[in-house]
Amino acid sequence: MMLAAVAAMTFSAQAQAYWDEIEIGDFENATEFFGGSYWDSAPTTFYLAHTGVQMIYTTEELSGVQGTPYVDIKALTFKMYNAEAFEDMTRDVKIYMQAIDESQFAVVDGVKQFFNFENLVYSGQETYDLLSYYGDDMELRYELQEPFRLAKGKNLLVTMVYDALDDDNCTSSRFDTEFYTSGITGKAMTYTDNWTSFLDYAMGEDFPDAAAMQGCGTNVDLPVTKIEVSFTPPTGIDEVKAATTGDDAYYNLMGQKFTGNMPAGIYIHNGQKVIVK
Repeated sequence: MMLAAVAAMTFSAQAQAYWDEIEIGDFENATEFFGGSYWDSAPTTFYLAHTGVQMIYTTEELSGVQGTPYVDIKALTFKMYNAEAFEDMTRDVKIYMQAIDESQFAVVDGVKQFFNFENLVYSGQETYDLLSYYGDDMELRYELQEPFRLAKGKNLLVTMVYDALDDDNCTSSRFDTEFYTSGITGKAMTYTDNWTSFLDYAMGEDFPDAAAMQGCGTNVDLPVTKIEVSFTPPTGIDEVKAATTGDDAYYNLMGQKFTGNMPAGIYIHNGQKVIVK
């Protein structure tokens, strides 16, 4: 009877959350950086005052999601090659994240299309001391203000907007600022302008066209990216309930049967826990 009483209780699995890092490309040993014009640089270029980028990370790249119902994204880190500039650059940075089914950008009448975007997960003012990193690699890490939950089987759309505090705030050196790339081509699109923010562009009549006259790059490599996540591995058992005893009696946790005059305590009645005070 004691076994019946214990088995009748409900047990919930208390799974432990784990941290992990998903690398897009070889983050630690990256050697390739963008080889096109400055507007082909993701996630940004400091060459112009206003930039925007959209990046699609597919389920194939996000291998850490496989085998778990979801992951909670905590932070993104990008890696700049040899920060060859002579001044500090300050930017208002905004990051938006969405789970999408699409794995590529749509094309309408031969023109690639940006996605409509929402769900702000990071907003802050960042100053990049490029002179201190002259000749050295530099990492840009953004810790999200709230974790973003991405379900298994969904692709991740990341939209990043960089705005200088004043127009025409670009690098004064002859060098471009270059980011390491993952070699995954065509999963990013960029926008660059010296006077108009990507946020304003997204509100205009030209959006969502990736217009070449606006300095848009439409076949851009994903940058090497480190995505910090937490996840809860599936336990295989979410809840266990035993069948009821069927005799309408109450049993204490020692398996003793009661039909009346029960002292205060915890009892099992028809498979449910009952507290008597």
